[in-house]
Amino acid sequence: MNKKPFDEMLKQEIQNLPDEITPTRELWPGVERAISSEAMEISASTNIKPWLGVAVCLGAALFSVLMIMKQEPNNAVLIADFFESQKQSLLVRYQSQPALTDNWQAQLVELEAAEAAIRQALDEDPQNAALLRMLSQVYQQQLDLITKVHQPTWQQI
Repeated sequence: MNKKPFDEMLKQEIQNLPDEITPTRELWPGVERAISSEAMEISASTNIKPWLGVAVCLGAALFSVLMIMKQEPNNAVLIADFFESQKQSLLVRYQSQPALTDNWQAQLVELEAAEAAIRQALDEDPQNAALLRMLSQVYQQQLDLITKVHQPTWQQI
């Protein structure tokens, strides 16, 4: 395929095109309508400014609430609340039953003293995993003590 005849033919056709094209119908009313509708869109967008301010304020408020909620609760407090409720329910459950030993309450006081020492250490380092495990074990020992004193396994069938 030879490019020269095509290029020459294209140039000649471009030169034969008229310089101006007259429209077959009147287009100015449509152009004016398009321009005026753009002006209305611009004026409508100025009504958005108050809503934009409200949206920004709501976004800031939502962000503040999320930041407050994101703060991690103290794990020691959560563990303490859970085991304290279990301990109280066991004490109420077994209050009418006689205990097998007389010194179980002294042992419970010792475990509560250990709990207090661990919680004091957790106040200085609340995310210490070893202290949290120790606290959980002390609470579990308290629950086990109450259960074993009031409901020994040799009485169960």
